[in-house]
Amino acid sequence: MTTERFALGGDLPVARIGYGAMKLTGWPRGDRPDRETALAVLRRAVELGVNHIDTSHYYARDGVAANELIREALHPYPDDLVVVTKVGALVEGSDLALPAAEKTGLTPDNLRRGVEANLRTLGVDRLDVVNLRMGDLDRTGTPLAGPLETLLALREEGLIRHLGVSNVTAAEFAEARRIAPIACVQNLYNLARRDDDPIVDACAQAGIAFVPFFPVGGFEPVTAEHLDTVAARHGVTAPQVALAWLLQRSPNILLIPGTGSPAHLEQNVAAGALELSAQDLAELG
Repeated sequence: MTTERFALGGDLPVARIGYGAMKLTGWPRGDRPDRETALAVLRRAVELGVNHIDTSHYYARDGVAANELIREALHPYPDDLVVVTKVGALVEGSDLALPAAEKTGLTPDNLRRGVEANLRTLGVDRLDVVNLRMGDLDRTGTPLAGPLETLLALREEGLIRHLGVSNVTAAEFAEARRIAPIACVQNLYNLARRDDDPIVDACAQAGIAFVPFFPVGGFEPVTAEHLDTVAARHGVTAPQVALAWLLQRSPNILLIPGTGSPAHLEQNVAAGALELSAQDLAELG
């Protein structure tokens, strides 16, 4: 994988290819691996040099929880492992059916419960990074300031090391930076979905990590013109090209592709060594 590192929050050096644990649970929908495979994927990720794992206590379905898998597979954690969690609009399953302004996960009590749940299930005394996830981007009337100030207070209590924001607009990102030091932004972004180009660039200028979720499309795989052509030229897969494109897009982009397959994990990590040429980048647009 790439040997490049980025100092998340200024003091947590992480490899630019990390791992997202959501797919280990099948949450909110989809298949998941059996327990032994899930544990093997997590251990193999660390063996391959991954030291940035993205998770949340609400990544859980039918008794399978991402945080508990991470703890079983990796605790006691390597000294350089950074585990990033999130709380907010999806903390409680019932939130999914509520209008954005009524999502209970953003209340002070439930934000604290979310932080405490992540601490408990991961088996740590302080969380490395906590992302505040806002609701869907078409929401109205959902203020960011109150929830972020709640998390800032929890950080001052010593429960959180760094804060990030997720699923935010450019205006909310700017507002968040006025309230608290922001270590990372986690938004939808990939080769085919580049609406957040201005946020990527603003983060780069400020030394803030940008962590795209669904880096290869999520439930709808990236289908960009010429993607297969570039992949064939290098003898790799189209998702590997999509990941390599993100790494070359900006040095502050950190990747957290998720998978429940050991073979797919190896492919994702190998994408870090793929160098796209000027011709490749021009064809991808």
